[in-house]
Amino acid sequence: MSHRGKAVMVLGTTSGAGKSWLATALCRWYARKGLKVAPFKAQNMSNNARVVPGLADRMGEIGSAQYFQALAARRVPEVRMNPVLLKPEADTHSQVVMLGEVDTTLSDLPWRERSARLWPRAEAALHELMAENDVVVIEGAGSPAEINLAASDYVNLGTARASRAACLLVTDIDRGGAFAHLYGTHQLMPADVRAQIRGFVLNRFRGDAGLLSPGPEQLQLLTDVPTIATLPMWHGHGLPEEDGVFDDRSTGAGLHIAIVAYPRISNLDEFQPLRQLPGVRLSWAREPQDLTGADWIILPGSKSTAADLAWLRAQKLDAAINAHAGPVLGICGGLQMLGEALIDTVGVDGNAPGLGLLPLVTVFEAQKLLLDTAVAFDPLTGPWAPLSLVQARGYEIRHGRTRAHPAFEAPRVALRNAAGEAIGWQAGQVLGVYAHGLFEQPAVLQALFGQAARPLDAVFDGLADFIDLHFQPGKIASLID
Repeated sequence: MSHRGKAVMVLGTTSGAGKSWLATALCRWYARKGLKVAPFKAQNMSNNARVVPGLADRMGEIGSAQYFQALAARRVPEVRMNPVLLKPEADTHSQVVMLGEVDTTLSDLPWRERSARLWPRAEAALHELMAENDVVVIEGAGSPAEINLAASDYVNLGTARASRAACLLVTDIDRGGAFAHLYGTHQLMPADVRAQIRGFVLNRFRGDAGLLSPGPEQLQLLTDVPTIATLPMWHGHGLPEEDGVFDDRSTGAGLHIAIVAYPRISNLDEFQPLRQLPGVRLSWAREPQDLTGADWIILPGSKSTAADLAWLRAQKLDAAINAHAGPVLGICGGLQMLGEALIDTVGVDGNAPGLGLLPLVTVFEAQKLLLDTAVAFDPLTGPWAPLSLVQARGYEIRHGRTRAHPAFEAPRVALRNAAGEAIGWQAGQVLGVYAHGLFEQPAVLQALFGQAARPLDAVFDGLADFIDLHFQPGKIASLID
């Protein structure tokens, strides 16, 4: 009989309930028991993505949550761990990335017609991972009780059935209504998948857990499912937020870094290390007054650079950025915005004049470039001088190809990849780079801030210790018995 690993699945009553966080913790918990562990999420909708090994020796991309879950499991991240990645480009359209690569045919299909095409390949990846591992930790998406989508919900219901997973249902008690969320979700789920739920998890609890009684007991009488963990609110766990922007909890004195939060912002997770640095305050900028008092301005990545640039102008943030007297950093889409022009002849993103802070022109190409590479800074000047000759790693996910504008004096090359290609430029206090993930590199943080963030491995161990402390004894192990 062929090997088939056990599956543990984390479902949530809502988006943002804590599925990604808990799945990451479980990956490290089981890995520390000496088990071979892999994460899985059949379909992720996110513009936070990472470059990983793909098919046929090509590079691919997966959602950042599964990337971090793989590292927590002490595994090399790869495309089967998140076979379908949907990258929203507008409110009614998303780019489909299938097993790491953009599929334009699938991207053009109506929403409900995609599932029949997506699930067979996602299911095959799931079964392969279960055959190769002792434990597969699966993350659901949104809620498994969306009754309008139940017929096509392979991310929650289809995956739970195919994996025969022991399921946890987690809810964010800080939002209020946690018991109603758990009961309502349980009742609306199909009976066969409902039977797979092994425990409820209350996440982000504040106060005295003794005050919860008799809620969990009454809920168990109604559902026959025990509440097996109450996880206290924990802001400093160190894992990047998977969905949406982080809060502005990192307030206080010190260097104030304002990140422009346009609608299609991408790769937010790369700023998580900055949140952990003493003396650094991060904030979001959506209006000109949000930039008041900022020491640095960062223009992050964007899934729709031209559209986000138009939004930035509509908000009058362009004038505020141009008037800023301090350092400005653009990353990927942010770099493209800082240039003179965006040129799109293939219908990838759109044409637009840039902010004119770097003498560069970006031309969009149909083929997406995916690269995980060593990078090295050239000698720099001004506020960016501490980065001179620093070596690190970074990753690139882009359709744009950028070069110096022929009508202007060429800017200083700031960063090069392993092939020696220029992927960053400086003009005065303005720096633009194509490499994502630089703030995750200790050498970069040490050069700019004189300190480094907590290592990721310590973050993962902290997550595993936390659930070990707050789950009922023996419950995590019993999920794979």
